Amino acid sequence: MRTSLLFACMVALSVALLAMASDAQVRIGTAAFGDWRSDAPGVQRHITPADLPPPKSATEADSAVVRAGARIIERPANAAPRVPAGFSVDVYATGLSVPRVVRRAPNGDIFVAESGAGRIRVFRAPDGAARPVQQETFAENLQRPYGIAFYPADNPRFVYVGETHQVVRYPYSNGDLKASGPAQVIIPNIPASGHWTRDLAVAPDGNRLFVAVGSGSNVAGGMPSRSAEDIRAFEATHGRGAAWAGEENRAVVRAFDPDGRQVRNYATGLRNCSGLGVQPGTGTLWCVVNERDLLGDNVPPDYVTRVQQDAFYGWPWYYIGANEDPRLKGARPDLRGAVTVPDVLIQAHSATLGIVFYDGTQFPSEYRGDAFVTLHGSWNREIRTGYKVVRVMMRDGRPTGVYEDFLTGFVADNDRVWGRPVGVAVMRDGSLLVTEDGNNTIWRVSYRR
Repeated sequence: MRTSLLFACMVALSVALLAMASDAQVRIGTAAFGDWRSDAPGVQRHITPADLPPPKSATEADSAVVRAGARIIERPANAAPRVPAGFSVDVYATGLSVPRVVRRAPNGDIFVAESGAGRIRVFRAPDGAARPVQQETFAENLQRPYGIAFYPADNPRFVYVGETHQVVRYPYSNGDLKASGPAQVIIPNIPASGHWTRDLAVAPDGNRLFVAVGSGSNVAGGMPSRSAEDIRAFEATHGRGAAWAGEENRAVVRAFDPDGRQVRNYATGLRNCSGLGVQPGTGTLWCVVNERDLLGDNVPPDYVTRVQQDAFYGWPWYYIGANEDPRLKGARPDLRGAVTVPDVLIQAHSATLGIVFYDGTQFPSEYRGDAFVTLHGSWNREIRTGYKVVRVMMRDGRPTGVYEDFLTGFVADNDRVWGRPVGVAVMRDGSLLVTEDGNNTIWRVSYRR
């Protein structure tokens, strides 16, 4: 009896210690602010609004030194990304020209936006194959293509492409390796200066598509003042907190019908939503956002968030709730209580670019429903951060706020990097594809059962 009781107590203690060890793995508070030196598969961070340090003053921000970006080097011999135990990573394709967004077509083909070459490339491989057996150019002569969307989602008739200045679509049937007709302009005259990425997503009901349009500047410098009456009239047609002048219809996610006849701002104040994704099961629209620069190494965080219709996320006046940008102090006190706080805060200046929800079955079951997010890497920061792929943890389809390093190892030292992750997609066999535009490579991550 005593032995059984002692054994039961030992089991309970072991379980408690394991739980404590698991909790201890999550870096919180100031410990959550790290850099490339502390990155490793399995490291978890949880940054909250309460953890944010104060920003630089307006004077300090205006005089901040713009540090040089990391130097891109060739991949060192035998260098490869690091992944958690049980996973393996292999080169899927090389020799591309600035590969950015990657999407899986309903038939399993892989579409990649080669922004440097101005084309959309298609890769075809049997399920489980480590490398494609066929590749073709689906469309070319495009201006910085980025977003790719299949419409309707299950049995598409079109492929939509987000160029930096417009959204176009091509006729398409499942299995097409080349566009069967010319491009049709759906949304013309998108402002092309400043942030140029134009990602796309399709609403689950098929009635709307979304396009992300980043800001033209860091913090809307030079935007003229307007009267309260003028602002109310402008917001009635552009959305709460929408910026104007050169930033009109920028720093937004826009919704449009499939033919482009009706276009409106769906959400505002998103400085640079570089990646859009729709969560399976819930149909919720998500985006990953690059926040502003020159306020400090650890402020404000980049973020991953659900995009709520008609919500305002702060730019340029506020960030992460009611935190006012000191360079625009007192400009919009009416907006202080109107800012939607994003769901998952990412280390500042990580440059979040792509997102996909894991709906495969190859990875362990605990990965299903979580999101993978690419961090392209910092430039204006004392110590580099980003240059990795992280796993955004969900519980019952809702974000916990915790994210975990998944694919790391692209940094050689604080001045040199050999890989910058951008796009991410789940293949039909459940493996994960990651594009990186440092050495113009696509990596495939698989799990060894």
